[in-house]
Amino acid sequence: MSLRIAARPKLEKGGRFDVVIVGGGPAGLSAAVYASRFLLKTVVLTVDVGGQLNLTNWVDDYPGFSRISASELVARFRDHAQSFGVTIVPGVEVKSVMRENGLFRVLGTGGVDVYSGSVIIAVGAMRRKLGVPGEEEFQGRGVSYCSICDAPLFKGRNAVVVVGGGDSALEGAALLSSYVGRVYLVHRRGEFRAKPVLVKEVLARDNVELLLNSVVTEILGGDSVKAVKVLNKVTGETRILEVDGIFIEIGFEPAREFFKSIGLEVDEYGYVKVDEWMRTNIPGVFAAGDAINMWRGFRQIVTAAATGAVAAYSAYQYLIEKGLYRPASFK
Repeated sequence: MSLRIAARPKLEKGGRFDVVIVGGGPAGLSAAVYASRFLLKTVVLTVDVGGQLNLTNWVDDYPGFSRISASELVARFRDHAQSFGVTIVPGVEVKSVMRENGLFRVLGTGGVDVYSGSVIIAVGAMRRKLGVPGEEEFQGRGVSYCSICDAPLFKGRNAVVVVGGGDSALEGAALLSSYVGRVYLVHRRGEFRAKPVLVKEVLARDNVELLLNSVVTEILGGDSVKAVKVLNKVTGETRILEVDGIFIEIGFEPAREFFKSIGLEVDEYGYVKVDEWMRTNIPGVFAAGDAINMWRGFRQIVTAAATGAVAAYSAYQYLIEKGLYRPASFK
């Protein structure tokens, strides 16, 4: 469940900020904390507060917390930023970022129209879809993109399919094996790219069946998912699995078109190109978190938070150098 501010702050049309942060996940909230500590007037515009953390339950790999619920960690990030006076506006999808009279004009849903000396893009990435018949039709009726979120809804069911070969797929298969009678793990390759410890855990589950070198070609059902067609790419055999649901855990898709509409340079995968200081090809626009091309194979909360902090520092330096901001003691 995403965290939202109880009362959505109202933004003055044409309001001026030192930095607008687009995205409210770990990267965006970390950037907000650091920007506000540099005494920058800061606003966070985000669809929801927490980003991908809203799709998990527990966190045990963030320094300082041996185990903490994801929702509590998000709340701590949010409260920390707000304690420094950051304005966080949820329920906003930013539509455009453009230069106007030496500043950036940021437009978003709900009538958001503000100006800023700098912008930090921290929108993360969207979950990737299979693109097969039945996927859109049964979304929310047996098709899920978050095993951790929806596993309890399938408690006592006979069988489900998990698609993918990375950490999220293996974690999902292990979790679901505790809720349902049988889990089919479908992966298009012959070996997994997930952490060895996760693969070992899944292999130890008697009710998990591996279907390697295989792909889902169609999702079938009536009112909800009833079966899934799986093609073995080696033998050419098609198998119909009678299941109650399918969990698609095949990674993420960056907001390529949004980035291009701003004029940001992206890599071959669609992620924003940044240097070691999170600077993009547009002076004054920085990027952080899952939106950037750095560490694509190692997306972690701690790395997102780190890049957010660096982006905020770079924004501060940019504003000083361009004469767009002066420290409070000199105003």
